[in-house]
Amino acid sequence: MPKVFCLADVCMVPIGTGSASISDFVAAIESKIRESHLKSTLHSAGTTIEGPWDEVMGLIGEIHEYAHELGYVRLQTTMRVGTRTDKHQTAQDKVDVVLKKMGNDN
Repeated sequence: MPKVFCLADVCMVPIGTGSASISDFVAAIESKIRESHLKSTLHSAGTTIEGPWDEVMGLIGEIHEYAHELGYVRLQTTMRVGTRTDKHQTAQDKVDVVLKKMGNDN
């Protein structure tokens, strides 16, 4: 059976930090994600991680462990995960299809 490729949109938020700002936390977690060989895209409400299912889910587990090692006691993570078996499609491919249909080929 071939490896299932997935796109996982992940938003991890520390709870109980005493500050409304989480940019320091996001910077630390994003740096850890970028150490991985998996493709990722940071956006305003999280990060999209692309790759084989097992590797993406493994990385999500690793960033949870890393956040706890940094001293964050409680984390809340939301994810949306998409898979398909008929073709390989990246996050950018999905954006490009919509832009093309809107007449914006850039």
